[in-house]
Amino acid sequence: MAEVDSRTAGVYECKAWNEQDGWAPHEWAQLADTVSGEAPAERTRVRCGWTNEALLIQFLCVDTHIVSDYTQKDEPLYNQDVVEVFIDERGIGTGYLELEVSPRNIVFDARITNVDHRAVDIDLSWNFDGLYTSVSRTVDEELLYEIRIPARNFETRLEEGLRWKVNFYRIDESVDGVREYQAWQSTGAVQFHMPGKFGTLLFV
Repeated sequence: MAEVDSRTAGVYECKAWNEQDGWAPHEWAQLADTVSGEAPAERTRVRCGWTNEALLIQFLCVDTHIVSDYTQKDEPLYNQDVVEVFIDERGIGTGYLELEVSPRNIVFDARITNVDHRAVDIDLSWNFDGLYTSVSRTVDEELLYEIRIPARNFETRLEEGLRWKVNFYRIDESVDGVREYQAWQSTGAVQFHMPGKFGTLLFV
C-alpha cells in the first residue's frame, strides 16, 4: 500500500475515486503524536477519495487494546478510543464539521463554532445526512474504519481543484490506561480544536 508523509507539506491530495481502480491509487497519510510530532505507540493511517456524490475516508489503525463502551449516538466518544475528522470548508477557522467514529462503530457528529481555538458551541442537533460508517478487522488484525459522507452535506460541490482545511485525529488508550492523542497535522497540545493547525485537503 502506497504511503506519503504529507504532514510536513500539510497537503493531502484527495484523488477522484472510481470502481475500477478502487482504493489502489489513494495514498495513506500517517498520523503522529499531536504534541511531539513523533511516531505514535500504535500506527494510524488515513486516506481519502471523492466522487461527485460523496467524500470517502478510510482509517487503518493498529489497536491491540480497545477501550470502547459507548453504545449511543453522540455520547462523548472522545473520552475513549476514537478516530475523528474535522472539516472546515470555508477555511477561516470559525466553523467546521466534526465526525467521530468509535471501534464499536458508534458515531458522534456535530457542527462546531470556534473562537480563539476554543469550541464555544457544539451543535449536537446537527447530523450528517446519509452518513455511512463501518469498522472491521483486516487480515493483519488492524481496525479498518470506512466512512462515506454524501456530498449534500457540504456547501460546495465536490470537484477537482477544491481546497478544504481539515485534520484527522485518533485517541488511543493503552492497557496501562495512558491515552495517546494523534493527529495528521500535529497541534502541539492535547487539543484538537485548533483550526489554525489544520492541513489542506486538495481535490485532484
